[in-house]
Amino acid sequence: MSALRPRLPALILPALLALLLPPTQAAPATPTKGATAAADIATPAPVENSVLNGELFYQLLLGELSAQQGETGAAYSLLLNAARKTNDGRLYMRAIDIALRARAGDSALQAARDWTKAQPESAEANRYVLQILLGLNRLDDTVGPLQRALALTAPAERPLLIATLPLYFSRSSDKAMAASVLEQALQAQLLDPARLPAQVMPIDKTTGAAAWSAVGRMRLAADNPAGVLEAARRGVALDPRAPEPLLLAMALLSPQLPARYAAQREEAGELLTRHFATTSSATPNLRLYYARALVDIQRYAEAQAQLKIILQAQPDLADAWLLQGMLELQDKRLANAEKSLTRFLALIETQRKQAMGSTSADEEDDDEADAAQDGGQIIHSQDGQQAIHRAVAQACLGLAQIAEQRKDYKGAEAWLARIDTSGNAAEQLRVQRQRASLLARQNRMDDALALIRDLPDNTSEQAREKFYAELQLLRDNKRYAQAYALLEEATLRNPQDYDLLYEQSMIAEKLGRAEEMERLLRKIMAEKPDYHHAYNALGYFFADRNMRLAEARTLIQKALDAAPGDPFITDSLAWVTFREGNKEEALRLLKQAYTDRPDAEIAAHLGEVLWSLGQRDDARKIWREGLELNASNETLLETLRRLGVNKP
Repeated sequence: MSALRPRLPALILPALLALLLPPTQAAPATPTKGATAAADIATPAPVENSVLNGELFYQLLLGELSAQQGETGAAYSLLLNAARKTNDGRLYMRAIDIALRARAGDSALQAARDWTKAQPESAEANRYVLQILLGLNRLDDTVGPLQRALALTAPAERPLLIATLPLYFSRSSDKAMAASVLEQALQAQLLDPARLPAQVMPIDKTTGAAAWSAVGRMRLAADNPAGVLEAARRGVALDPRAPEPLLLAMALLSPQLPARYAAQREEAGELLTRHFATTSSATPNLRLYYARALVDIQRYAEAQAQLKIILQAQPDLADAWLLQGMLELQDKRLANAEKSLTRFLALIETQRKQAMGSTSADEEDDDEADAAQDGGQIIHSQDGQQAIHRAVAQACLGLAQIAEQRKDYKGAEAWLARIDTSGNAAEQLRVQRQRASLLARQNRMDDALALIRDLPDNTSEQAREKFYAELQLLRDNKRYAQAYALLEEATLRNPQDYDLLYEQSMIAEKLGRAEEMERLLRKIMAEKPDYHHAYNALGYFFADRNMRLAEARTLIQKALDAAPGDPFITDSLAWVTFREGNKEEALRLLKQAYTDRPDAEIAAHLGEVLWSLGQRDDARKIWREGLELNASNETLLETLRRLGVNKP
């Protein structure tokens, strides 16, 4: 007879069990050591009866059966009615789930709102209301739930909640509206305590700084440059030591932002410069973020100054050594770069051993402290391990480049062999590019090209990286005709890829095809007016040939307006200024550019201006430095030949 007994469908059981067990009762845990004996003498817990009676049981059963049979309207009504009778959050949640599965957003919202009325202190109920409103794109209605979420959150946890609020609106189509709604919801946190009436309790400054940062992030998503800058300023003014407004200001420095952000980028840069110059309370990690932002906008000298402060305060901060090493390598300070990168690897190895030791110690204590163990363990997240792996690979690649430039090809290969590229196509490409460069330096160009061409190109990103690897190899080894043919074919396939067009224009200039170069650069300017590299390239071309200087100045100034402080564009402006006869102003600009970015080409120009002013010893000194940076730089070598200067 048991085989004929009807069985409840699997999906019905959770809802019924929700009522069979009282809300505060949990499933029994696995007894720990010593718990059995204690349980034998423990006083039995008082019996707490379920609220489930026959009528409610039948209602839940019918509701779940209706849901299984696709009668979602009836199921929703039955379960919502049961939730209202019992005031049980789990039943409200089940009614919401049924409505959402039926794509009945308004019904889901009604159930969630009923839940908040029944349990006004429930943060979970309020979160459901907020998420459903966002899903329905009813942004105006989210102000109240957002404010309730803040009120229901412990004060110490509010800054973290506020920081995550922009993520709630990430899928909103109207980002300007979302920014306005968030600002309304955070109105109390955005107030300056100094301006509040005496009878009003001052708000927490850290919460206020986090609120301005959240509003600023939404304004950034809404493409409101002035609003982002205002939010950063207000946040810093409210709490100068809070990191969030400073990180927001750093976001404005990003070179990825459109040209219309130029004014705000400059003002944000000034705000950050003043802040980090006048405060000693900034943490090394925050300064490191700032140093990285400075590197992104090519303000290398300032980045290195920040790194110096960081490493004085915290000499064991591994990431700072890595960034410093890569900057030193870029400046061709090979001995310094080698020291920094090997220091980084040593610190990473020390941290790895310490982590292994901590884990081993935890494992040895398992028998004594099973219940307390989780809180003390070092957590090795997959993302964290991948980040460390990438950083170590970057350091090894840098050390391989140093060995290559010293013509220590065996040593370079040894560093490359330390990089595990298994399962990582991007890393494999970087390693093979370096190996190809080693082969080319040993006059094995065909083998080098074959190494690049044999790389996989299963994705569009892999194909693009592989293409640029081959292009760089050809360009670095002055195979300009092959490089041009490669680019010509690529631009025919991708006529609106302006990076490719720009590269093609540069190779055309190397081949002596000046008209073709100008045509390509003019095409970029016409179709992508904010591509400032094109303006700088054409302006410098005219200045270098001492022709069309008025137009050259206009072009270069337009590029500099889009990328203020860029040392290479400043170098171009100095060169046209020199051609115009204003040697003193050219000298000032070149000194500024060379300080910001010690580079062999800038050194060539600075030395020539000094030479023309009769400062021959200073010119020779700069040229020596330039040759140390890059002994094969064509501009520098041509300058020395033209001026009849032997080895300076």
